[in-house]
Amino acid sequence: MSCQTWKRFFRFQSLRRAPSTREVSRAQFCSAGEGGRNTTSAEKGGTVSGQTVVSARRGAVVTVAINRPEVRNAVNRETAARLLDELSAFDRDPQLSVAILHGNGGNFCAGYDLKELANHTASVKLEQDVTKGPGPMGPSRLQLSKPLIAAVSGYAVAGGLELALLADLRVLEESAIMGVFCRRFGVPLIDGGTVRLPHLIGLSRAMDLILTGRPIGAQEALAFGLANRVVPDGQALQAAMELAEQISSFPQQCMRADRSSALHSVYAAASLSAAMQYEAQQGAPVLRAEAVAGATSFTCGVGRGGRFT
Repeated sequence: MSCQTWKRFFRFQSLRRAPSTREVSRAQFCSAGEGGRNTTSAEKGGTVSGQTVVSARRGAVVTVAINRPEVRNAVNRETAARLLDELSAFDRDPQLSVAILHGNGGNFCAGYDLKELANHTASVKLEQDVTKGPGPMGPSRLQLSKPLIAAVSGYAVAGGLELALLADLRVLEESAIMGVFCRRFGVPLIDGGTVRLPHLIGLSRAMDLILTGRPIGAQEALAFGLANRVVPDGQALQAAMELAEQISSFPQQCMRADRSSALHSVYAAASLSAAMQYEAQQGAPVLRAEAVAGATSFTCGVGRGGRFT
């Protein structure tokens, strides 16, 4: 790990010691209740001033931004509820193909707001059945049917790291920092961190991060496979948008079937043969719906020589 990465880590710690700051963690998600679901900004078609989560559409892509820059985008109960609403709305919307999750103001997400956890003892309660309620960070228990990209700038730590792990792909800026910073405060990973991280980077590397809570910079994250792309500072969102638009340009039924099969093989399949069976079942309808037309276009010269245009 570079000296610069450690310096940023200790600077982060010193800033977070002040009683007025928000810390890296998570707490109980509080839903709006029956009939209380907020209209998402994605459904309204753009951002709304003053909201803790804002979104905007561009073609088949929607961006969802955590909008609490004054606390490094730490998530409170309201923010968790809105993140769940926005990403659920994305998954339901047939006009949208890819979502991008990012943070406004230079940081992705510093985890759950520990000040709220400290001041609201009821927030310690957690829905134990993961099939019946959302995670403390909001959307962490969702099983999205379409791709999600995390555009990471600044800190993506503790619960913020877990939100980044929810994504299919992570685009990191050069100065981005990831880590299980909640290790210092006895706050467990309960938004999928201990489940997704070992699958993404292997158990040994995951244990390194989980047990030590140390910071990891963008280049080390890339070497680990935690980051998929590293871009200059200030360019993560644009790079993620270009990636999302490329993905949304492909035949969608085929792309989603292959994505679903890959996830099933890692998290749900009981055996190799079961995984192969699922792959065949997912792929068969695509042969009729998209593959024949695609093969015909290829015979006409489209995509020859590995071209994507």
